[in-house]
Amino acid sequence: MSNLVQEKKYKKIIAALSIIIPLAVAALFGVNLRELGFNVEPLTFLPPIYATINGLTAVILIAAVIAIKNGKRKLHENLNSFAILCSLAFLLMYIAYHMTSDSTKFGGEGAIRYVYYFILFTHIILSIAVIPMVLTTLMRAKLGDFERHRKIAKITFPVWLYVAITGVVVYVMISPYYV
Repeated sequence: MSNLVQEKKYKKIIAALSIIIPLAVAALFGVNLRELGFNVEPLTFLPPIYATINGLTAVILIAAVIAIKNGKRKLHENLNSFAILCSLAFLLMYIAYHMTSDSTKFGGEGAIRYVYYFILFTHIILSIAVIPMVLTTLMRAKLGDFERHRKIAKITFPVWLYVAITGVVVYVMISPYYV
């Protein structure tokens, strides 16, 4: 199969996942299994774990960039694959937490409240935007189109890094208000 045919196929998958994942997260975010009568324990232990995974993702992304700059392509590939797995683990834990636990409201007041909501808003918007960016970057690498891979990776990396770091920042800012 030619690269053009493969790319066309991948682009359809990327488009579908870029729509399905945010919609599924939004839909499941609004579902609380306990409120629906299911006898499940709240998974209140998950936020520090998935915040740590976000931090780990940031470190892995930086290590992946260092690896490729040092000509270690296989290490770069493995680190990025691990970063994708970490992001997937984060997402699954995030959904599980919100499906079993009551949402925590940010209790800060004054200017810090605006800072928190700005960080949260940009984190959410960019976490949606980064999905097709990461998948397109991955696709171009898998197809061996390294020139186009590098071009989009220069945009994908800082966005993905911002999402990973702000995930930790949001957790640290809201953690005093967990019950």
